[in-house]
Amino acid sequence: MAIKAALAIAAVALVAAGATFAVRGRRPAPPAPLADPTTNTIEVRKMDLTDERTVAGTLGFGPARVVKGTGAGVLTKLPAVGTKTRRGKELYRVNDQPVVVLYGGTPLFRPIDKAGLTGSDVLEVRHNLTALGYPARATHPEVSDAGLLAALKRWRKEHDLPGPTLGPGQAVILSGPSRVSELSAQVGDPVEGPLLSTTATEAAVSVPMSPADAATVHTGAKVTVVAPSGTESAARITAVARAVTDGDAGAKVTVTITPDKPISAYDAAAVQVRITTLARKGVLAVPVGALVALAEGGYALQRPDGSLVAAETGVFAGGMVQVSGPGVTAGLPVVTTP
Repeated sequence: MAIKAALAIAAVALVAAGATFAVRGRRPAPPAPLADPTTNTIEVRKMDLTDERTVAGTLGFGPARVVKGTGAGVLTKLPAVGTKTRRGKELYRVNDQPVVVLYGGTPLFRPIDKAGLTGSDVLEVRHNLTALGYPARATHPEVSDAGLLAALKRWRKEHDLPGPTLGPGQAVILSGPSRVSELSAQVGDPVEGPLLSTTATEAAVSVPMSPADAATVHTGAKVTVVAPSGTESAARITAVARAVTDGDAGAKVTVTITPDKPISAYDAAAVQVRITTLARKGVLAVPVGALVALAEGGYALQRPDGSLVAAETGVFAGGMVQVSGPGVTAGLPVVTTP
């Protein structure tokens, strides 16, 4: 009996040992490989690439031009700041007589009061009369004649302007439509001397840019102006200066931007301008981190299996790069670093 009991206990022990061995001897499934935390897999995408930069600018009406009075007399009326000048209309008064605006580049330096006068001032008066609706055509438009004097007399009479002729002190010559930006005299002062300043009629933004940056923009391009209040307004580039100026910040080129509508209640203010300097439509692109530099030069894209696909690079914008090549297609999975 003792022998049988011992054998039974031994059998149980062997069964238990076998079961334990079976459990311990089972080979577990291999663990999943750890993902490389420094890489991701993405697909080559077809997309639009744009490069946008924000630059500082100054909103204003451009450089001011000083208007000086001539002749003798006392100022009896001045325009308000903000007044827009108009051809043939009064700008100020001297001895209670109106001084009107004409457009041109030659100041009146003599009376236009007789036939036979020759010069650019005569031609200027003729052009202004034509623009005002009093044409006086002539074979030699730079020479005063009976037709010019008659048109001049008719204009002045119909608009209650003193005298039938025109001379210094009766008109102020401006380069074109403008806006009164500042008064430097007051009523009661002698007319001779600086009276006021004028600027362009519409506000614009001046942006100083390096010559290299200025070369990336062009007139007509649409931009966005952000006012101090945060209000955004559509605008466009209307001029890129051809002159380079040197200053403390280095060589600069002035880019002029004109808003589509007024953007500020102030005559001058610091603003921000968002400019798109690059745009490519419907190109294949990947993050810049997907590029693999090759020892022999150039770049490639790496597939998830480690193989490489040669890639030509194009424009870079917003952390993305344009890619192309025989094996580069939309949807191609490639490895990239964050």
